[in-house]
Amino acid sequence: MSILDFFRRPVEKRSAMSGFTAELMAARESYISGRRGIAELTATAQSCISLWEGAFALADVSGTTLLDRRTLALLARSLALRGEAVFLIRDKLVPCSDWDLSTRDGVPRAYRVSISEAGGGTTQTALAGEVLHLRIGADPVAPWLGSAPLRRASLTAGLLQALESALAEVYENAPLGSQIVPYPEGPETDMTTLGRSFRGQRGRVLLRESVNVSAAGGPAPAVDWKPADVTPDIERSMSVESLAAARDAISGAFGVLPGLFNASTTGPLVREAQRHLAQWTLQPIAALLSEEASEKLGGPVSIDMMTPTQAFDAGGSARALTAIIQAHAAAKEAGLAPGVVDAALAKLDWK
Repeated sequence: MSILDFFRRPVEKRSAMSGFTAELMAARESYISGRRGIAELTATAQSCISLWEGAFALADVSGTTLLDRRTLALLARSLALRGEAVFLIRDKLVPCSDWDLSTRDGVPRAYRVSISEAGGGTTQTALAGEVLHLRIGADPVAPWLGSAPLRRASLTAGLLQALESALAEVYENAPLGSQIVPYPEGPETDMTTLGRSFRGQRGRVLLRESVNVSAAGGPAPAVDWKPADVTPDIERSMSVESLAAARDAISGAFGVLPGLFNASTTGPLVREAQRHLAQWTLQPIAALLSEEASEKLGGPVSIDMMTPTQAFDAGGSARALTAIIQAHAAAKEAGLAPGVVDAALAKLDWK
Protein backbone atom coordinates (compact mmCIF):
# COMPACT_ATOMS: atom_id res chain seq x y z
CA MET A 1 0.00 0.00 0.00
CA SER A 2 1.44 3.31 -1.08
CA ILE A 3 1.13 6.56 0.80
CA LEU A 4 -1.25 7.86 -1.86
CA ASP A 5 -3.83 5.34 -0.74
CA PHE A 6 -4.18 7.22 2.55
CA PHE A 7 -5.15 10.41 0.71
CA ARG A 8 -7.33 8.83 -1.96
CA ARG A 9 -10.97 9.49 -1.25
CA PRO A 10 -13.23 6.45 -1.30
CA VAL A 11 -15.80 6.12 -4.03
CA GLU A 12 -19.19 7.12 -2.67
CA LYS A 13 -22.15 5.22 -4.08
CA ARG A 14 -25.61 6.64 -3.92
CA SER A 15 -28.90 5.27 -5.14
CA ALA A 16 -30.40 7.17 -8.06
CA MET A 17 -34.01 8.29 -8.26
CA SER A 18 -35.07 5.06 -9.92
CA GLY A 19 -35.62 1.48 -8.99
CA PHE A 20 -37.29 0.11 -5.89
CA THR A 21 -36.70 3.17 -3.69
CA ALA A 22 -38.19 5.51 -6.27
CA GLU A 23 -41.19 3.22 -6.69
CA LEU A 24 -41.83 3.28 -2.95
CA MET A 25 -41.51 7.05 -2.84
CA ALA A 26 -43.82 7.43 -5.84
CA ALA A 27 -46.40 5.16 -4.25
CA ARG A 28 -46.18 7.10 -1.00
CA GLU A 29 -46.52 10.40 -2.85
CA SER A 30 -49.58 9.10 -4.72
CA TYR A 31 -51.16 8.08 -1.44
CA ILE A 32 -50.45 11.44 0.19
CA SER A 33 -51.64 13.44 -2.80
CA GLY A 34 -54.80 11.37 -2.98
CA ARG A 35 -55.62 11.99 0.66
CA ARG A 36 -54.82 15.64 0.15
CA GLY A 37 -57.65 15.90 -2.35
CA ILE A 38 -56.07 15.53 -5.78
CA ALA A 39 -58.55 12.71 -6.49
CA GLU A 40 -56.72 11.09 -9.41
CA LEU A 41 -58.38 7.79 -8.62
CA THR A 42 -61.98 8.93 -8.76
CA ALA A 43 -64.12 7.70 -11.64
CA THR A 44 -64.87 11.26 -12.77
CA ALA A 45 -61.20 12.15 -13.16
CA GLN A 46 -60.34 8.87 -14.87
CA SER A 47 -63.21 9.32 -17.34
CA CYS A 48 -61.89 12.74 -18.33
CA ILE A 49 -58.32 11.44 -18.54
CA SER A 50 -59.48 8.60 -20.80
CA LEU A 51 -61.08 11.16 -23.13
CA TRP A 52 -57.77 13.03 -23.34
CA GLU A 53 -55.86 9.82 -23.93
CA GLY A 54 -58.20 8.56 -26.64
CA ALA A 55 -58.30 11.88 -28.49
CA PHE A 56 -54.51 12.20 -28.57
CA ALA A 57 -54.18 8.58 -29.72
CA LEU A 58 -56.40 9.44 -32.72
CA ALA A 59 -54.54 12.64 -33.65
CA ASP A 60 -53.09 13.06 -37.14
CA VAL A 61 -49.39 13.97 -36.99
CA SER A 62 -47.42 15.21 -39.99
CA GLY A 63 -43.74 16.09 -40.14
CA THR A 64 -42.32 13.36 -37.87
CA THR A 65 -42.65 9.64 -37.17
CA LEU A 66 -41.54 9.89 -33.53
CA LEU A 67 -44.94 10.99 -32.26
CA ASP A 68 -46.69 7.65 -32.73
CA ARG A 69 -50.07 6.83 -31.18
CA ARG A 70 -48.64 5.02 -28.17
CA THR A 71 -46.40 7.98 -27.35
CA LEU A 72 -49.27 10.44 -27.75
CA ALA A 73 -51.46 8.37 -25.43
CA LEU A 74 -48.70 8.33 -22.77
CA LEU A 75 -48.21 12.05 -23.23
CA ALA A 76 -51.92 12.78 -22.78
CA ARG A 77 -52.16 10.75 -19.55
CA SER A 78 -49.04 12.41 -18.16
CA LEU A 79 -50.41 15.87 -18.99
CA ALA A 80 -53.76 15.11 -17.39
CA LEU A 81 -52.23 13.74 -14.18
CA ARG A 82 -49.05 15.80 -13.79
CA GLY A 83 -49.52 18.80 -16.06
CA GLU A 84 -46.32 18.09 -17.97
CA ALA A 85 -44.64 15.32 -19.93
CA VAL A 86 -40.94 14.74 -20.61
CA PHE A 87 -39.55 12.48 -23.35
CA LEU A 88 -35.89 11.86 -24.13
CA ILE A 89 -35.21 12.23 -27.87
CA ARG A 90 -33.26 9.26 -29.23
CA ASP A 91 -34.10 7.11 -32.25
CA LYS A 92 -37.51 7.17 -30.59
CA LEU A 93 -39.13 9.19 -27.82
CA VAL A 94 -38.32 7.60 -24.45
CA PRO A 95 -40.79 8.50 -21.64
CA CYS A 96 -39.19 9.80 -18.44
CA SER A 97 -40.66 8.96 -15.06
CA ASP A 98 -38.78 11.65 -13.11
CA TRP A 99 -36.66 14.63 -14.01
CA ASP A 100 -34.73 17.58 -12.65
CA LEU A 101 -33.64 20.59 -14.65
CA SER A 102 -31.61 23.76 -14.61
CA THR A 103 -32.79 26.99 -16.23
CA ARG A 104 -31.43 30.25 -17.59
CA ASP A 105 -33.79 33.20 -18.00
CA GLY A 106 -36.61 30.88 -17.01
CA VAL A 107 -35.93 28.54 -19.95
CA PRO A 108 -34.76 24.94 -19.32
CA ARG A 109 -31.10 24.46 -20.19
CA ALA A 110 -30.22 20.91 -19.06
CA TYR A 111 -32.09 17.91 -17.66
CA ARG A 112 -31.34 14.95 -15.44
CA VAL A 113 -33.99 12.38 -16.31
CA SER A 114 -34.88 8.98 -14.89
CA ILE A 115 -36.05 6.24 -17.23
CA SER A 116 -38.00 3.32 -15.84
CA GLU A 117 -36.88 -0.20 -16.68
CA ALA A 118 -38.26 -3.60 -15.74
CA GLY A 119 -35.20 -4.47 -13.65
CA GLY A 120 -34.52 -0.99 -12.27
CA GLY A 121 -34.36 2.45 -13.80
CA THR A 122 -31.47 4.45 -15.18
CA THR A 123 -30.54 8.12 -14.94
CA GLN A 124 -29.20 10.22 -17.81
CA THR A 125 -28.15 13.83 -18.30
CA ALA A 126 -29.23 15.63 -21.45
CA LEU A 127 -29.30 19.11 -22.87
CA ALA A 128 -32.60 20.91 -23.45
CA GLY A 129 -32.44 20.22 -27.17
CA GLU A 130 -32.43 16.49 -26.49
CA VAL A 131 -35.60 16.56 -24.39
CA LEU A 132 -39.18 17.06 -25.49
CA HIS A 133 -40.83 18.85 -22.55
CA LEU A 134 -44.50 19.81 -22.80
CA ARG A 135 -46.24 21.61 -19.95
CA ILE A 136 -49.71 23.07 -19.43
CA GLY A 137 -51.04 25.47 -16.82
CA ALA A 138 -47.61 27.03 -16.25
CA ASP A 139 -47.32 29.85 -13.73
CA PRO A 140 -45.28 33.01 -14.44
CA VAL A 141 -43.40 32.41 -11.19
CA ALA A 142 -42.15 29.03 -12.45
CA PRO A 143 -42.76 28.85 -16.23
CA TRP A 144 -40.71 25.66 -16.49
CA LEU A 145 -43.26 23.72 -14.41
CA GLY A 146 -46.70 22.56 -15.44
CA SER A 147 -49.75 22.01 -13.27
CA ALA A 148 -52.43 19.37 -13.64
CA PRO A 149 -56.10 20.39 -14.00
CA LEU A 150 -56.94 18.81 -10.65
CA ARG A 151 -54.14 20.66 -8.91
CA ARG A 152 -55.52 23.91 -10.26
CA ALA A 153 -58.93 22.95 -8.86
CA SER A 154 -57.73 21.36 -5.64
CA LEU A 155 -60.64 22.69 -3.57
CA THR A 156 -63.21 21.04 -5.81
CA ALA A 157 -61.17 17.84 -6.01
CA GLY A 158 -60.85 17.79 -2.22
CA LEU A 159 -64.61 18.22 -1.85
CA LEU A 160 -65.24 15.40 -4.29
CA GLN A 161 -62.94 13.00 -2.46
CA ALA A 162 -64.26 14.02 0.96
CA LEU A 163 -67.83 13.39 -0.16
CA GLU A 164 -66.98 10.06 -1.75
CA SER A 165 -65.07 8.98 1.35
CA ALA A 166 -67.92 10.06 3.63
CA LEU A 167 -70.52 8.26 1.56
CA ALA A 168 -68.32 5.16 1.44
CA GLU A 169 -68.06 5.17 5.23
CA VAL A 170 -71.83 5.63 5.55
CA TYR A 171 -72.57 2.68 3.29
CA GLU A 172 -69.96 0.59 5.07
CA ASN A 173 -70.77 1.33 8.71
CA ALA A 174 -74.29 2.78 8.94
CA PRO A 175 -77.15 0.40 9.81
CA LEU A 176 -78.99 0.86 6.52
CA GLY A 177 -82.46 -0.68 6.52
CA SER A 178 -82.24 -1.60 10.21
CA GLN A 179 -84.99 -1.12 12.80
CA ILE A 180 -85.08 -0.91 16.56
CA VAL A 181 -87.96 -2.70 18.29
CA PRO A 182 -88.30 -1.98 22.05
CA TYR A 183 -88.97 -4.80 24.50
CA PRO A 184 -89.06 -5.21 28.30
CA GLU A 185 -86.05 -5.13 30.55
CA GLY A 186 -83.18 -7.52 30.25
CA PRO A 187 -79.69 -7.94 31.68
CA GLU A 188 -77.39 -4.96 31.13
CA THR A 189 -74.78 -7.15 29.50
CA ASP A 190 -77.27 -8.24 26.88
CA MET A 191 -78.29 -4.63 26.27
CA THR A 192 -74.66 -3.59 25.76
CA THR A 193 -74.04 -6.48 23.41
CA LEU A 194 -77.10 -5.61 21.37
CA GLY A 195 -76.12 -1.93 21.27
CA ARG A 196 -72.69 -2.79 19.88
CA SER A 197 -74.18 -5.16 17.34
CA PHE A 198 -76.10 -2.30 15.66
CA ARG A 199 -72.98 -1.41 13.66
CA GLY A 200 -73.23 -2.77 10.16
CA GLN A 201 -76.55 -4.57 10.73
CA ARG A 202 -78.50 -4.09 7.53
CA GLY A 203 -82.03 -5.22 6.88
CA ARG A 204 -82.43 -6.86 10.27
CA VAL A 205 -84.81 -6.35 13.17
CA LEU A 206 -82.92 -5.16 16.25
CA LEU A 207 -84.43 -5.47 19.74
CA ARG A 208 -83.94 -2.87 22.43
CA GLU A 209 -85.37 -2.29 25.92
CA SER A 210 -88.66 -0.41 26.30
CA VAL A 211 -88.49 3.08 27.75
CA ASN A 212 -91.94 2.97 29.38
CA VAL A 213 -92.19 0.30 32.08
CA SER A 214 -94.75 0.26 34.92
CA ALA A 215 -93.63 -0.13 38.53
CA ALA A 216 -94.22 -3.02 40.94
CA GLY A 217 -93.62 -5.62 38.31
CA GLY A 218 -96.74 -4.80 36.29
CA PRO A 219 -96.99 -5.32 32.55
CA ALA A 220 -95.20 -2.93 30.24
CA PRO A 221 -97.45 -0.58 28.26
CA ALA A 222 -97.59 -1.05 24.52
CA VAL A 223 -97.45 2.69 23.73
CA ASP A 224 -93.79 2.70 22.60
CA TRP A 225 -93.85 -0.78 21.11
CA LYS A 226 -93.45 0.34 17.52
CA PRO A 227 -90.24 0.00 15.53
CA ALA A 228 -87.94 2.97 14.87
CA ASP A 229 -85.91 3.20 11.68
CA VAL A 230 -82.21 3.93 12.23
CA THR A 231 -81.27 4.46 8.57
CA PRO A 232 -79.42 7.82 8.29
CA ASP A 233 -81.16 10.54 6.31
CA ILE A 234 -78.53 11.25 3.66
CA GLU A 235 -80.86 13.42 1.62
CA ARG A 236 -81.04 16.12 4.28
CA SER A 237 -77.25 16.48 4.28
CA MET A 238 -77.31 17.59 0.60
CA SER A 239 -74.41 15.25 -0.03
CA VAL A 240 -75.88 13.92 -3.27
CA GLU A 241 -76.29 17.41 -4.73
CA SER A 242 -72.83 18.43 -3.51
CA LEU A 243 -71.32 15.31 -5.05
CA ALA A 244 -72.97 16.06 -8.39
CA ALA A 245 -71.73 19.68 -8.29
CA ALA A 246 -68.17 18.57 -7.47
CA ARG A 247 -68.21 16.07 -10.32
CA ASP A 248 -69.42 18.72 -12.76
CA ALA A 249 -66.67 21.08 -11.60
CA ILE A 250 -64.02 18.38 -12.08
CA SER A 251 -65.32 17.72 -15.60
CA GLY A 252 -65.16 21.44 -16.35
CA ALA A 253 -61.57 21.60 -15.12
CA PHE A 254 -60.64 18.99 -17.75
CA GLY A 255 -62.53 20.86 -20.45
CA VAL A 256 -65.37 18.33 -20.60
CA LEU A 257 -68.91 19.70 -20.58
CA PRO A 258 -70.67 18.32 -17.48
CA GLY A 259 -73.73 17.49 -19.56
CA LEU A 260 -71.76 14.72 -21.27
CA PHE A 261 -72.07 12.55 -18.14
CA ASN A 262 -75.73 13.37 -17.56
CA ALA A 263 -78.13 10.42 -17.70
CA SER A 264 -80.53 12.34 -19.96
CA THR A 265 -77.89 13.46 -22.46
CA THR A 266 -78.93 13.38 -26.12
CA GLY A 267 -76.93 13.02 -29.30
CA PRO A 268 -76.58 16.74 -30.15
CA LEU A 269 -75.24 17.49 -26.67
CA VAL A 270 -72.73 14.64 -26.94
CA ARG A 271 -71.46 16.02 -30.24
CA GLU A 272 -71.29 19.54 -28.84
CA ALA A 273 -69.34 18.30 -25.79
CA GLN A 274 -66.99 16.49 -28.15
CA ARG A 275 -66.41 19.64 -30.19
CA HIS A 276 -65.93 21.74 -27.07
CA LEU A 277 -63.30 19.35 -25.65
CA ALA A 278 -61.37 19.08 -28.90
CA GLN A 279 -61.56 22.74 -29.91
CA TRP A 280 -60.99 24.61 -26.66
CA THR A 281 -58.86 22.15 -24.66
CA LEU A 282 -57.06 19.51 -26.73
CA GLN A 283 -56.29 21.38 -29.95
CA PRO A 284 -54.49 24.24 -28.10
CA ILE A 285 -52.42 21.61 -26.26
CA ALA A 286 -51.69 19.98 -29.62
CA ALA A 287 -50.54 23.37 -30.93
CA LEU A 288 -48.14 23.69 -27.98
CA LEU A 289 -46.84 20.19 -28.71
CA SER A 290 -46.43 21.04 -32.40
CA GLU A 291 -44.38 24.11 -31.51
CA GLU A 292 -42.18 22.16 -29.09
CA ALA A 293 -41.71 19.28 -31.54
CA SER A 294 -40.90 21.62 -34.44
CA GLU A 295 -38.19 23.26 -32.33
CA LYS A 296 -36.65 20.04 -30.98
CA LEU A 297 -37.11 17.58 -33.87
CA GLY A 298 -35.65 19.81 -36.59
CA GLY A 299 -38.65 20.24 -38.87
CA PRO A 300 -42.17 21.63 -39.00
CA VAL A 301 -44.61 19.38 -37.17
CA SER A 302 -48.38 19.77 -37.22
CA ILE A 303 -50.96 17.89 -35.14
CA ASP A 304 -54.66 17.82 -36.00
CA MET A 305 -57.14 16.84 -33.28
CA MET A 306 -60.34 18.10 -34.89
CA THR A 307 -60.55 15.97 -38.04
CA PRO A 308 -59.83 12.48 -36.57
CA THR A 309 -62.26 12.97 -33.67
CA GLN A 310 -64.85 14.44 -36.07
CA ALA A 311 -65.21 17.39 -33.71
CA PHE A 312 -66.96 19.57 -36.23
CA ASP A 313 -70.52 20.35 -37.24
CA ALA A 314 -71.09 18.23 -40.34
CA GLY A 315 -74.51 19.78 -41.01
CA GLY A 316 -73.19 23.31 -40.62
CA SER A 317 -70.24 22.55 -42.91
CA ALA A 318 -72.59 21.19 -45.56
CA ARG A 319 -74.77 24.29 -45.36
CA ALA A 320 -71.71 26.54 -45.56
CA LEU A 321 -70.45 24.68 -48.64
CA THR A 322 -73.84 25.04 -50.29
CA ALA A 323 -73.85 28.76 -49.54
CA ILE A 324 -70.36 29.19 -51.01
CA ILE A 325 -71.28 27.35 -54.22
CA GLN A 326 -74.45 29.38 -54.60
CA ALA A 327 -72.50 32.60 -54.00
CA HIS A 328 -69.98 31.66 -56.72
CA ALA A 329 -72.76 30.77 -59.11
CA ALA A 330 -74.56 34.07 -58.45
CA ALA A 331 -71.32 36.02 -58.86
CA LYS A 332 -70.63 34.29 -62.18
CA GLU A 333 -74.10 35.12 -63.45
CA ALA A 334 -73.64 38.76 -62.34
CA GLY A 335 -70.32 38.92 -64.16
CA LEU A 336 -68.22 39.80 -61.11
CA ALA A 337 -64.48 39.37 -61.29
CA PRO A 338 -62.92 36.52 -59.23
CA GLY A 339 -60.98 39.06 -57.18
CA VAL A 340 -64.18 40.74 -56.05
CA VAL A 341 -65.65 37.38 -54.97
CA ASP A 342 -62.47 36.47 -53.07
CA ALA A 343 -62.49 39.84 -51.31
CA ALA A 344 -66.11 39.31 -50.26
CA LEU A 345 -65.32 35.81 -48.92
CA ALA A 346 -62.28 37.17 -47.10
CA LYS A 347 -64.52 39.52 -45.12
CA LEU A 348 -66.29 36.40 -43.79
CA ASP A 349 -62.93 34.78 -42.99
CA TRP A 350 -63.51 32.14 -45.68
CA LYS A 351 -60.28 31.35 -47.42
